[in-house]
Amino acid sequence: MRALITGSCGLIGSELTSYFCRAGHSVTGIDNNMRANFFGPEGDTGWILQRLKSLLPIAYTHFDVDIRDRAGLDRVFHEQGPFDLIVHCAAQPSHDLSGMRPLDDFAVNATGTLNLLDATRQASPEAVFVFMSTNKVYGDAPNELPLTEIASRYDYTNPEHRNGVAESMRVDLSKHTIMGVSKLAADLMTQEYGRYYGLKTTCLRGGCLTGPNHSGVELHGFLSYLVKVQLTGKRYLIRGYKGKQVRDNIHSYDVARAIEAIYRDPGCARVYNIGGGRENSCSILEAFRLVEVLTGKAMQFDYSDSPRSGDHLCYITDLSALRAAYPKWGITRTLNDIVGELVDSWTKRIAAGEVPQ
Repeated sequence: MRALITGSCGLIGSELTSYFCRAGHSVTGIDNNMRANFFGPEGDTGWILQRLKSLLPIAYTHFDVDIRDRAGLDRVFHEQGPFDLIVHCAAQPSHDLSGMRPLDDFAVNATGTLNLLDATRQASPEAVFVFMSTNKVYGDAPNELPLTEIASRYDYTNPEHRNGVAESMRVDLSKHTIMGVSKLAADLMTQEYGRYYGLKTTCLRGGCLTGPNHSGVELHGFLSYLVKVQLTGKRYLIRGYKGKQVRDNIHSYDVARAIEAIYRDPGCARVYNIGGGRENSCSILEAFRLVEVLTGKAMQFDYSDSPRSGDHLCYITDLSALRAAYPKWGITRTLNDIVGELVDSWTKRIAAGEVPQ
């Protein structure tokens, strides 16, 4: 199998690259380290590129190409294709940053996705195309579900909402942030290239995706950033909702397994929510306690009454549709597994001097 992965040095892209290369497949990666431009030295993914090149020197081929560059994408497709699988992970991922750089955000997330879809249509029309979308396509509509405040978190009030947010949640008439809109445009275009042109497209609307390859920063990467802040002795800023806002967390390895399942049994214009589900959900306060138990250090934090624009009070991913389509897939890494791995990874990186101070 020949795979093309955009954002190959990011969290999901690097996990997929390792996953497929180690399974004996050939992977072409596209990544221009735009994350360093967006987030500064803390967001730099150069360390991941060096790791991929050293661990996977034969199976992995890297291209420093911007997905806004149509000619550059065409060159990759014609030199390395045709591809059997294309996984589009490259993105501007921060809803906070998107408000500061809306033109860059839309150009990368929406136009970049369109460029990739059309290159696929013309040069690899038989490929399975998986787009890493986001739960931000729903905007703040999930906040309309009735919630109950308990000691350490918000939770859904009604039993019918216990499994979380399903794909039937509306995607309009809500506040998305600029990033939510650009990703929604990309999501809809990915679906349309499936319906209109017959491409084998799937959108995965991710919750909190995490893992040890995450270059977590304040503006993106909730759990990874939280662990890094705690281990470096800095202060974490809680933005509103008393720190009781809830996220469900899925390890990048389980995302890779889902994408492998989709590759083996693709469809046309499919959409699935993907996240850790209720079992892997936690509030910020609960995440503090998990990390404190593992490190023996108290979390230092400040609090602001102002929540992030368009933020979710409680978001748990309903995995019913994905599990029904791929019954052999499931969550293999628990929340405790994930936090433990993040603590171990950041501890080693800090000791090696890889973390900017």
